[in-house]
Amino acid sequence: MPRLEDALRRLPGILSAEVSLGQGEVRVEYVPSLADLALVRRTIEAESGYRTTSAPTELSPDAEREAHAHEYRTLFNRFLFAAIIAIPVLLSSYPQFVPVLRDLPRGTLRLIWFVDALLTLPVLLYSGQRFFVGAWRALEHRAADMNTLIAVGTGAAWIYSVAAISVPRIFPPGTEEPFFDVVAVVIALVLLGQALELRARGRTSEAIKKLIGLQPRTARVIREGREQDIPVEEMLVGDLVLVRPGEKVPVDGIVADGASAVDQSMLTGEPIPVEKHPGDEVIGATINTTGAFRFRATKVGKDTALAQIVRMVQQAQASKAPIQRIADVVSGYFVPAMLIVAVLTFVAWFDFGPQPRLVYALVTAVSVLVIACPCALGLATPISLMVGVGKAAEFGVLIRNGAALQAARDVDTVVLDKTGTITIGKPVLTNVVATGAHDENGVLRLAAAVEKGSEHPLGAAIVQGARERELSIPSAENFVALPGRGVEARVEGRRVALGNRAMLDERQLAPGELEAVATRLADEGKTPMYVVVDERVTGLVAVADAVKPDSVAAIRGLKTLGVQVVMITGDNRRTADAIGHAVGIDRVLAEVLPAEKALQVRRLQAEGRKVAMVGDGINDAPALAQADVGMAIGTGTDVAIEASDITLITGSLRGVVTAIEISRATMHNITQNLFGSFIYNTLGVPIAAGMLYPFVGLLLSPMIAGAAMAASSVTVVTNANRLRGWKPRDVR
Repeated sequence: MPRLEDALRRLPGILSAEVSLGQGEVRVEYVPSLADLALVRRTIEAESGYRTTSAPTELSPDAEREAHAHEYRTLFNRFLFAAIIAIPVLLSSYPQFVPVLRDLPRGTLRLIWFVDALLTLPVLLYSGQRFFVGAWRALEHRAADMNTLIAVGTGAAWIYSVAAISVPRIFPPGTEEPFFDVVAVVIALVLLGQALELRARGRTSEAIKKLIGLQPRTARVIREGREQDIPVEEMLVGDLVLVRPGEKVPVDGIVADGASAVDQSMLTGEPIPVEKHPGDEVIGATINTTGAFRFRATKVGKDTALAQIVRMVQQAQASKAPIQRIADVVSGYFVPAMLIVAVLTFVAWFDFGPQPRLVYALVTAVSVLVIACPCALGLATPISLMVGVGKAAEFGVLIRNGAALQAARDVDTVVLDKTGTITIGKPVLTNVVATGAHDENGVLRLAAAVEKGSEHPLGAAIVQGARERELSIPSAENFVALPGRGVEARVEGRRVALGNRAMLDERQLAPGELEAVATRLADEGKTPMYVVVDERVTGLVAVADAVKPDSVAAIRGLKTLGVQVVMITGDNRRTADAIGHAVGIDRVLAEVLPAEKALQVRRLQAEGRKVAMVGDGINDAPALAQADVGMAIGTGTDVAIEASDITLITGSLRGVVTAIEISRATMHNITQNLFGSFIYNTLGVPIAAGMLYPFVGLLLSPMIAGAAMAASSVTVVTNANRLRGWKPRDVR
């Protein structure tokens, strides 16, 4: 509804306005000191013809479900009333086909038709109320919409019918037949279509309802040394919360004591539970599986990760893709054009049609008005957008808005930051090599002892590697740092040194057979460090920022989609090429300064490419903003996430494949809907106007037109809901 959006933007204090037909919502950004919310409400009701209610401020799936059910019941009851009235009216409108009525005299039939007039009047006033109110409000603003078409069509049919049975003498012979059946049946069919559409549309927000339903209702909080169960809404930041096995974590927080494995699949999609220890973060709505632990609440209410995800998905579903604005513009011109076509149709049939001309003119004009309703056109994009964004959220991909979804479809180049995106983001122990009579565990044990007191990331990786192998790490004495070369300490009475080739050269030690191994490891992007015990080279250990387990499969999946993959990093060329080769990336941009990342993205765009940038750090934010689509790793910094269009909650590059796939699937679905809607109106209106009558004698009745119009809306919604069965491809 571009007219409503324009009207709202013209109001004082309104910064932006966006109408979501799919959700039945209007989102308005405003300046509190300048905007008049009562005026905003009146404007919405006047321009749209709908009643307004305030959106719920809290996560309330039950209230939302009840409101949706109430609206559906209201529509269905109005349809039912019109349908019940339509049955006897339809029978009496065609007495020649009803044995009891066919032999009745004309005067008796006219009395029955007067009863039909009385019966269909409440159909107009009750069942058709929404159409006439909407049409009047549109007229007040010198506009026309789908309500106008239905109101004019059914109103004209009723007035004509009453006049035909009241003063038949003023009508040409054969044209004094009533059309009360058109009034009742068309209104019933349109309401049925809207009710079915509403019911189907309600299913599109299942992703939101599932997310909201994940939040536990109560939490076991320890206050003043006493355990007590309280509603989650009453929790405060700083509360100490107890979580037992099998229970859900109520809000976000940091583990204070205890340990357990937490199932985070609702957030990440990964089925393997994650170990949690003191100091680790836990997320609300995740499930505690094994042990019990206590945590300190850090985010509650609207600030929790779940609430933010729900809010982001809702905002994205309410947004518009650029392709929808085309449909909005077309709809804005379409209704007035159809009113003109209906008038021209009436005139053409009245002047040149066969007898009874007035009847033919009225039937064709009403048919044009009914079948021309652009309901399907208005629903084609928002319904698919709602389903697509919700489906993406189910697989850990948060899409910020419809524009991002559409842009992701056209991506042909993906730029991946190396550290924290392709790789884990921190060094890990990758290799241990021993010489002579020494064994690998012995070499690693001594190296870890020297690094045990070091704060260097490479040293921490060696210590962690030894712990993972469950080695006992002895204490070290007389620790000495050797700047630019390594470290040295006394371990179990022996002098142990750990360092690079420069350290060996300084001590005039030959690496021997380890030199070739060290060269090979360096070519693979790893950092080799020699282990020297009592001035004898006994082995080496290698550390690297390891590639994430599924990065190779994800990059292969991107190539399968026809997307070129580029890696960008500040690392040296040798390391960058090694990582690129390992994961299957041919184009590597190495030694790129943080400030130059956005420049590299611009250069790719200058080549005519549609670029998606994937990163996780603060230094990636400019490049994320510059790219056609910015994708932030959800485990990264808040700055990167805010600068991005799409957030990958899992931290896995598989999310990039999923984002592109779901965008392509959704946009294909939208294209199908728009094509179907345009074809329906393009073919339906000429048929309703009677273009086929001279050739094959086919004339579309208003009842059939109403059924076709309702069916088109339901078809669009049903087609959009096919996306609910979409699944990402299994990349291996």
